[in-house]
Amino acid sequence: MSLRAAWAALFGARETKALGHGGRGAFVSLQQPGRAVWSPRRFDAFAAEGYVKNVIAFRAVSQVARAAASVPWTLARDGEDAARALRSHAVLDLLARPNPAMARSEFVEAVVGYFLIAGNAFVEAAPAEGAPRELWPLRPDRMRVIAGDSGLPEGYVYALAGAERRWRVDPLTGRAGVLHLKSFHPLDDWYGLSPVEPAAFAVDQRNQSDAWNMALLQNGARPSGALVYDPKGSGPANLSDEQFARLKAEVAAQYGGARNAGRPMLLDGGLDWKEMSLSPKEMDFLEARNAASRDVAQAFGVPPQLLGIPGDNTYSNYQEARLALWEETVIPLLRHLRDAFNAWLAPRFGEGLRLDLDLDEVSALTPRRERVWARLRQADFLTVNEKRLAAGLPPIAGGDALTAGPTRSGRPARATPQSR
Repeated sequence: MSLRAAWAALFGARETKALGHGGRGAFVSLQQPGRAVWSPRRFDAFAAEGYVKNVIAFRAVSQVARAAASVPWTLARDGEDAARALRSHAVLDLLARPNPAMARSEFVEAVVGYFLIAGNAFVEAAPAEGAPRELWPLRPDRMRVIAGDSGLPEGYVYALAGAERRWRVDPLTGRAGVLHLKSFHPLDDWYGLSPVEPAAFAVDQRNQSDAWNMALLQNGARPSGALVYDPKGSGPANLSDEQFARLKAEVAAQYGGARNAGRPMLLDGGLDWKEMSLSPKEMDFLEARNAASRDVAQAFGVPPQLLGIPGDNTYSNYQEARLALWEETVIPLLRHLRDAFNAWLAPRFGEGLRLDLDLDEVSALTPRRERVWARLRQADFLTVNEKRLAAGLPPIAGGDALTAGPTRSGRPARATPQSR
């Protein structure tokens, strides 16, 4: 079953039955509080068709997830700049080693990977109350949301091997022992929209084109031909059933498959091989395959140029495409995760703590930093400390005075009343 067919079959049947309101998820919180709201999409189908079997989706998800996992995290107190970040803290220790089986990069890669494939990611805090000692990413297909009547979920249920774990949601604060990250979905109150869903047609087209290409290789890297029986003289006009079965078995055994490609065919009397060539229209499958690949890459926010897809030159060079990946996809995704952690995780270790991202360590953002520094050097209306603050650096002694830069004539400019 194709990905789109699996989604359509499940969406059309299960969503209407589970929601009980014509399939319109926007009315769940008002009509049926306390009922389990099953996701109208199958994570296993998305993961299999849109990740495991699709090299473009696999590479796009891996590239975004690994880029996000490479960014260090910082911790500061409210009201303090990033230059005064805390060097050590229990939150930083937890993020550095979220659980005994994972380091920070593996943990972030798993959370982002689930988010990109399913549109949802769940993180469990252990213990559920107080400052957690461990963080665990949970598979989205095993989690279901219990709808509440106030616009907030009533709880979460995680099913595994016949057992269930439940978490209640505080009706006032919305906090729970589980963090639910979800993308925006205009038609669902409880679950996010997977990028695989709008790209389902493109995913199926790409997978089918790969299967077609494999079948072509298995048939000698050429289209099928026809064996024509044209008896000469007084022979029978048609092959008997036994002769037809024997001929079919011999052709499949002796001439089918990649190992037999190019093998000369020996034909009995009356048999003739008619080659069938590809028409120019059939040859367009290569361009259709590349177009489907570009659609898949764009659904995940990855410039096709970075995935080696021909026919796309949106960016003039690889460096610009890499910078676009960070600015348009990776950084917004990381900020979504950072804000969620600041609302859910940081308060468990005390008030006034703020997690942030150390983007200065990202080599792909070097051109952007250089442009910022160039603009700051030319901003002669800012003090040294104001420039340092804009660059994320701590102030220095004597840096609050405004020092005017040289004029066009090369002479130092005089201080004006506004600059004093």
